[in-house]
Amino acid sequence: MHGGASFAAAGEDAGDAVLLEITDASFIAGEADPSPPPPVSVDDLAGLDPLPLIESSSYFRALLGGSFSESGRAHVQISCNLEAAVQVLIYLFEPSGSLTITHHTFLPLMEGGLFLAAENLLTECERWFRTMSSQSSSLLAPLDFLIDTWYFAQEHGINYVQDICPGYLAQNFVQVISRRSFVKLPYDLLYSTIECPFLTVDSEKQLCEAILCWITENMLCCEELPPNSVDHQLYLLNKVRICLLPLEFAAGTKRNWAEFGSKVESRILNLLKDSLRTVLDAIADDNLESYRVRITEYSKIMHFVALLTDEDFVLQKIVLSGCPQITTEILYISVLPPTNVGASLNKRLESSWAQVDYRNIILYNELEEAVKSSSFGNVHMVDLSKCPNAHFSTAIDWLKLAFPELRIFRASFCLTFQFEDLLYLLLTCPWINEIDLSIDTSIIAQMHSVISSRFEGRGAVKPKLTRYYAQDPLCDTTMNSYISNISKLILEGRNDITDVDLLKISILKNSLCYINIKNCTLLTDDGISKLLLKCTKIHSMVLSYTSFGNQSIQTLCNSNPLDSMDECRHVMAFRMQELHLDGCKGIGYAAMSQLMSNVNITNFLCLRETTLTDGALCNFVGSSLEFLDISETVVSMVSLAPVIRRNSNLRCLKAAGCRNLLFEHGEVEAMSGGNIYGDFLQEITSTCCLEDVEMGWAFCPIRVTTLIPSFSKVRKMTIGLGTTLPENILCALPDICPFLESLVLRFQMISDKVVRNLLESSTKLRVLCLYSCLGNLTSFSFQIKAPLLRILRLEWITPWMTNDDLAVLIQNYNLVELSLSGCKLLDSNSQELISSGWPNLTCLHLEECGQITLDGVSSILNCKALEDLLLRHTGKGIGRTIITDAITELPLLRKLALDLCDASEEGYDSPNNPEGKMMRTITMSRCKSVRSCFELHREGSSNSKPVHKETIVLEWSSRQLRTTIVKERL
Repeated sequence: MHGGASFAAAGEDAGDAVLLEITDASFIAGEADPSPPPPVSVDDLAGLDPLPLIESSSYFRALLGGSFSESGRAHVQISCNLEAAVQVLIYLFEPSGSLTITHHTFLPLMEGGLFLAAENLLTECERWFRTMSSQSSSLLAPLDFLIDTWYFAQEHGINYVQDICPGYLAQNFVQVISRRSFVKLPYDLLYSTIECPFLTVDSEKQLCEAILCWITENMLCCEELPPNSVDHQLYLLNKVRICLLPLEFAAGTKRNWAEFGSKVESRILNLLKDSLRTVLDAIADDNLESYRVRITEYSKIMHFVALLTDEDFVLQKIVLSGCPQITTEILYISVLPPTNVGASLNKRLESSWAQVDYRNIILYNELEEAVKSSSFGNVHMVDLSKCPNAHFSTAIDWLKLAFPELRIFRASFCLTFQFEDLLYLLLTCPWINEIDLSIDTSIIAQMHSVISSRFEGRGAVKPKLTRYYAQDPLCDTTMNSYISNISKLILEGRNDITDVDLLKISILKNSLCYINIKNCTLLTDDGISKLLLKCTKIHSMVLSYTSFGNQSIQTLCNSNPLDSMDECRHVMAFRMQELHLDGCKGIGYAAMSQLMSNVNITNFLCLRETTLTDGALCNFVGSSLEFLDISETVVSMVSLAPVIRRNSNLRCLKAAGCRNLLFEHGEVEAMSGGNIYGDFLQEITSTCCLEDVEMGWAFCPIRVTTLIPSFSKVRKMTIGLGTTLPENILCALPDICPFLESLVLRFQMISDKVVRNLLESSTKLRVLCLYSCLGNLTSFSFQIKAPLLRILRLEWITPWMTNDDLAVLIQNYNLVELSLSGCKLLDSNSQELISSGWPNLTCLHLEECGQITLDGVSSILNCKALEDLLLRHTGKGIGRTIITDAITELPLLRKLALDLCDASEEGYDSPNNPEGKMMRTITMSRCKSVRSCFELHREGSSNSKPVHKETIVLEWSSRQLRTTIVKERL
C-alpha cells in the first residue's frame, strides 16, 4: 500500500491475528512521496513474535493487550510519521546493540518513540544526545540539527534537550558563531547560551559582534515584529561586558547602533579617567562581573584531548587587544572567581586606597593572594597588544599566577614594555614559547639627511618596584638550562635595544628558532653576528633595515665548530627557512653572492632594496621558495627566470622597481639553450599560481587569457611604475582574480568604468589604493556599495571631491582607514562628516585638502579610535595645543604628522613627557617661502610659495625621547 506499511501481530489470544496498518500522516492522495521511508520487510515482520512490541512499547502493549477500543478489531490503522514509525520498528526487531543513532536519525527515532511510547528507545536517544554533547571535538554537531532538536523538544516537553543544548553551544561558541545557521538560533536558545556559565569566547568583542549580527539578521527577516520583540532582542546586548570591549570596536558600533555604541565608548573613556577608583567602587559594591574575562572550566577539563584535536578548539585565548582601559588591577580582577571576592577582601582592597603612595603595591599583594587559588591551565594565548596602561612587571606576575601553561604572549604597540620587563618575563614564565613585543618602526632611515639630533630620558611611566627586579641572566649560570622554551621572539621596531641587550637574549640559545629585529637601528653587525654564533638553532630571521652585513653573513656561511651536524648542514645558512634582509645596505656584493649560494632550502626570501645582482641571484639554486621579494634591485631576467622555473610552489612574487629586468648584464654568462633572458610574464604564468603579486617594470600583459589561471588565486596585487595595464585588463580583474582582497594601483590609467567594476564585482575587496593615477575619473566611480571595503586611499586623483561626494563614500563604505590627497574643495564641514560617518577610523591622512582644519580639529578628535593621524596643508586653524589635545583625547594614538603651515599661532607646543603611553612618533614639517625669479614683483602682492624645508621628528622609545631635525619632508 502506497504511503503505508502493514504486518500481522498476535493479540491476547495467540490464535487471533491482528493486522496493523501504519499510514503516513503527511501523505496526500495523488501526490508523490518526496522522501520515502527506509524499506522494511513486511514478510519478515509478519512472521515474528510480537513480544518486542509488547515489551518495548507502551502503545503496542495497550493496543495488543486490549486497552484500546480498537483492540478488538482484526484490522487496526495507525496514522503517523511513516519514516519515524519504520525507524522504531527497525529498532524493535533488530538485535540489541545494533542500533546506530546519528544526527539524521535522532529526530525520527524520537518522534516515533514518543508516538509509539517506546521507553527503551527514548532512553537510548537520551543517552546518545548526552554523550554527543559531552564530547570535545573539532567537529561541532550540525547547527541546523541542534536548532531542529530545540524546537522539537519545546513542542514535546523534552526537558533534557533544553538543559543540554545551551551548555553545549556555550562551550563551543567560537565555532557556533562561525556557522551560517547561527543567525537562525531561536531567541530563547541564544539567550540561554549566553547566560550559561560555560560560555567560551576569545574576547568580549567576539561575543558582541555575534549578538549584533544575530539581531541585525533577525530584524531584517521579520517584516512584522511582535510587540516588544525588538526590546527583547536588544536585551541580549546587556549581557556583554562592555568594560572589556576594544575602543575601536566600541566606536565602530556607533555607525549602526548609535545608542549602544555611545554608551560603550563613554564607559570606556570614563574608565580611562580613573580606572583604579572605578574598580575599587565596583569591589565595594560587589559588582565585578563586568570586569571578568570568560574563562571556563569546560576547556580545562577537556585539556587532555589537545593531542588528538586542533588545540584552537580545546585551549582558550584571552584577547584584550585595543583596550586602553585595561590596567593591571583589572587584569587581576578579571580572573578572580566570584567566590574569592568576599567581604574581608573588599575591606582590605578598599583600605589600600588610603595608602596613596603605596596603594598599587598593597592592591597587587591583596589581588595576588586571591588569584593564587585560581589558575587556568586551558589558556594558551594572552594578547595585551595596545594596552598601554598595564603595568607590565606586575602583569607578568599575573601571567605566572593565572596561566601556568601559557604558550603565546603578545604585547605589540606597548611602548612602556621595557627590555628589563622582557628579561623578567623570560625568568618568570619559562614555559612560554612565543613572544611578540613589536612596535611601530622608526620613520628616520639611513638615507635621510639629519641636521641635528638630541636625546632626553623618558619620564617615569611606572613606579620602580624593587620586588619585581630581575637578576641579570648573564650572571646566573643556571639560566641557560632553565630558559629553554622560547622559540619565537618578535622585537620589531624597538630601536632602543642595544648589542648588550642582544647578548642577553642569547641565553635562549637552546630553543630560539625565529627572531624578528626589524628596524632595531641601534644593533650593529657585530652584535647580530655574536647572537648568531650563540643561537645556532635559529632558522628564521627578520633583519630588515638593520646593520646586518658582511660579518653576520660570514657567521652564517662558515662552519660552526660547536655544531655536530654532518656535511653541509653544519653551515647555519643552509638551514635558513625564512630570511628577510630588505633595506640592509651593509651587505657587499661578494657577501651577497656567498649568502645566496648557501640558502638553498629557504621558503621565504626578501631582498628588497639590497645589493642583489644577477651574479648573486644566479648562485641561488633552491627550489622550495614560496615568497620572493627582489623589488628595487638591479636583477634581470637572466637570473630571475631560472629561479621562477625551479620554484613552482611560489605563492608571492614582488618585483616592483626592478628597472633592469629586460636588460642584459655582462657579468652573467648567457644560459645555454632556449631564451637567454626569459619573458617575465611568460615565466610567471607558466610556472606559478600566485596569491600575492607586486609588479612594475616588464609586466605588460596584452591579453586577459595570458593571466589565467596563474592569477586565479591572487588575493593581493600591487601594480606600480614601469607598466601600464590596459583598460580591458583592469576591467577583467574581478574575473581574473575572483579572490582579490587588496588592490594597489600607482601611475595607472583608470576610468569610472574600471573603478565601478572593481567595487561592484570584486566581492571580497577590502583594500583599494589609487595613487597618482591618470584618467578621467569622476564622482560616478564611487556610487557603488562595497560592504567589505575597509581601507580606501585616494591620493592625487580626486581633485573634484566635495562634501557631497564625501557623503556618498560614507554611505557606501564602512572604512577603518582613509587617505585623501589633493581634495582642495573640502572645507571645515568635512570634519563632521568624517567623524560621524566613520567613528571607528584608526588611520586618517588628509593632505592638501582645502580648508578642513580652518576652524580647528575638534570633530576629528571625536574619532576616539585613531592610531595614525596626518594633517598637512589642510587649513591654517590648528591651535598650539594640538599635540597635547590629541594625546589626551585619543588614547590609542601612536603617530601624529602635522605641518607648521597649518598652525593658527605660528607653532605647536611640544610636551616633554606626554601622558599618552602609546605615542611613538610626532612629525612637524616646516616650510619656507620662496619667491619665483621668473615673475615681476608687484607691490601689495606676493609671488612667493611654500617649499618644504625640514621636518622635526619627536620619537619616543621605552627609555627616551629623541628629537631629530631632518633636511626633507617626512
